[in-house]
Amino acid sequence: MGHGARTRRAALTAALLAVALTASLTAGCSGTGRDGEDGRAPRPTATPAPSRSAVAGSPLAVKIDNVRAARPHTGLGAADVVYVEQVEGGLSRLLAVYATRLPRTVGPVRSVRESDLELLRQFPLPTLAFSGAQRALLPLVDRAPLRARSPDEAPGAYHRGTGRAAPHNLYLRPAALLPAAPGRAALTTGFSYGPAPSGGTPVSARTVRYPAARLTFTWSAGRGGWLIAMDGEPAVTTDSGRPAPATVVVQYVRIRTSQYHDALGNRTPYTETVGSGRAEVLRDGRSFAGFWSRPAATDGTAFTTADGGRLDFAPGQVWVVLLPAP
Repeated sequence: MGHGARTRRAALTAALLAVALTASLTAGCSGTGRDGEDGRAPRPTATPAPSRSAVAGSPLAVKIDNVRAARPHTGLGAADVVYVEQVEGGLSRLLAVYATRLPRTVGPVRSVRESDLELLRQFPLPTLAFSGAQRALLPLVDRAPLRARSPDEAPGAYHRGTGRAAPHNLYLRPAALLPAAPGRAALTTGFSYGPAPSGGTPVSARTVRYPAARLTFTWSAGRGGWLIAMDGEPAVTTDSGRPAPATVVVQYVRIRTSQYHDALGNRTPYTETVGSGRAEVLRDGRSFAGFWSRPAATDGTAFTTADGGRLDFAPGQVWVVLLPAP
């Protein structure tokens, strides 16, 4: 090959790499500009579908966007448990778990994080719906004991909404992934439900903060739950009004820097949910101080009072805010 041909080939290769890099950064900066989305990558092969009985006995977990441009949400009211997690830039993202009901639509759906894989080990073969992942994380997702169902594996389960811009407009039809809601037995969270323990402190509202996000939970006796505000604005859904979880848990955990980063170079936080620590449980208009314990990833999380008794939750939806320990 002559010198001129080699030069033209090198120039073409550099140009293609520049185009690919520009596309990656554009995907990462879309939307608010603050939510540094990871570079999505197609999965090399689809995960084989398990038997119908295995699907029916496991819950559905959906990774949900939570920046301002992604609100209002759809389908949150039907979730049995909603986890709030810190992501890049000090923002928050949601992981909603469905076992007793499947809404018609859930979203907007966003990308998975390494912490989610550990958190979901408490369930036997859960179905995880997400929009993508950092390329280096995909092998971990493939090896995790779950049914990964992104648009690459199940394109017919997703659709783009027309009311907002990408990437905040991807929605899931849960019925396309699960034949039916698996039932309460699939909620192997370790949570216990029952009457409130004695004591507690009356509280009308509780605000929790991440570096770039905040949530306020305000007690509503009429709703029998906690009305949610996100970044100072009432949280609403398009299909069921304002969520009002009966129980809100502030779980203090260790949040460290992982080895992964988004397309802008922001390191992804890793939220450790195995271990033990302090917790605050809000129910019935009162706050109860206690502790949480999860000895292994395959275990659920148990909550106890300060004197070691069982800290029961109120029947109904539970929100768990995974907050950095002081």
